Amino acid sequence: MPSHQPVAGMSAIDPQYVSQPSAMASTAEPNRNPKYDPKKPHITDQPITRQNWYKHVNWLNVFMILGIPAMGVVASFWTPLRWQTAVWAVVYYFWTGLGITAGYHRLWAHKSYSANLPLRIFLAAVGGGAVEGSIRWWSRDHRAHHRYTDTEKDPYSVRKGLLYSHIGWMVMKQNPKRIGRTDITDLNEDPVVVWQHRNYLKVVFFMGLIFPTLVAGLGWGDWMGGYIYAGILRIFFVQQATFCVNSLAHWLGDQPFDDRNSPRDHVITAFVTLGEGYHNFHHEFPSDYRNAIEWQQYDPTKWSIWVWSKLGLAYNLKQFRSNEIEKGRVQQLQKKLDQKRSKLDWGIPLDQLPVIEWEDYVEQAKNGRGLIAVAGVVHDVTDFINEHPGGKSLIKSGVGKDATAMFNGGVYMHSNGAHNLLSTMRVGVIRGGCEVEIWKRAQRENKDVQYVKDDAGNPIIRAGNQVTKVQQPIVSASAA
Repeated sequence: MPSHQPVAGMSAIDPQYVSQPSAMASTAEPNRNPKYDPKKPHITDQPITRQNWYKHVNWLNVFMILGIPAMGVVASFWTPLRWQTAVWAVVYYFWTGLGITAGYHRLWAHKSYSANLPLRIFLAAVGGGAVEGSIRWWSRDHRAHHRYTDTEKDPYSVRKGLLYSHIGWMVMKQNPKRIGRTDITDLNEDPVVVWQHRNYLKVVFFMGLIFPTLVAGLGWGDWMGGYIYAGILRIFFVQQATFCVNSLAHWLGDQPFDDRNSPRDHVITAFVTLGEGYHNFHHEFPSDYRNAIEWQQYDPTKWSIWVWSKLGLAYNLKQFRSNEIEKGRVQQLQKKLDQKRSKLDWGIPLDQLPVIEWEDYVEQAKNGRGLIAVAGVVHDVTDFINEHPGGKSLIKSGVGKDATAMFNGGVYMHSNGAHNLLSTMRVGVIRGGCEVEIWKRAQRENKDVQYVKDDAGNPIIRAGNQVTKVQQPIVSASAA
């Protein structure tokens, strides 16, 4: 597959892309509330104290997110739940949930696919029924979240605490000047987004409360049940599910693609959030219409978008190239291996070992030190002689000699584990020890030496590539 890199003769700058349109909204759709004064000090500039704590609280959001559901719970004690209403509440939960996950999130915030007008109207309507803000407001904050993940400019950074990322950012006032800037030009040019933003309160009250009540009331006469269960309590549950993407998906699970930031993958979060739980993948490849890329992973949002595409309602479903996805997965696996490798004892690096004359090596061995030389590297096996699985006599027969042949098949073809264990016993390099001393000298002189290293700069010793491993067994007459 082509790499999409420029080739000779192509200009690095395309003139048609030099002038960019302003990210600000048009005069008919201002970016901020007309009453907002950027020069006026914001309450968040002051520390929270006993005297001013109530000024830091967004009381409207407290009432909407916590107050109304609390009243709904109280009312449910004398409002019986009919099975038809329960089914309708669950169905509408999925509709409004998809309005957020497939609409607000994957369609408008990330443009991971395109939708025809009927589907956009449907998603804008049911998304409004989730009562989580307008498409424009929601997508603007979400783009800031992706651009500034885990920083002060992230509107719901988990670094500020799990509770804050879940609901604290909604019930406490935020300084708009501290939220990272993002480009929402495309949203300002979408008539569905603009209409919903201008008429948001009407959309919220109708789709959030009136519509589910009408369905239950006109359908089977359960007006109060529709209002309480399919309306108020359903809103609370769909909101909490969405909030879990900001909190739980940044706290629970694995990081198979990148661990520099907090997003994580976990099946529990996926079940709670209609498939948004594979968040590590999503933050690495946000333009992909999928969150789950494996067939067995739970992602009803992906399945819905795919079905809509087959019905002609959605098109241009974007998928990141599998080659790049696998690159990220392999790189993260390698990073984890490097981290684990760094905690293991691989012996003293060859370039840090002293050079020993052969005569000194032999003399020390004669004086009782258990030294053996394998492939030009001297090892002190004094403390291992009595533990040698093949017996003391075999290992003693190599002390003070060149044991390369006997260690590599002359007497016994030692295992990979034996070579690894031997590497932890290195004490020096024999002068004239062939490739080992040449390699050591080249390292000292900064010459080009082919050696694979990990991210920390430590050499990676593959199985079978240990310096003591001789590829072709050397014929030896006897160990004696």
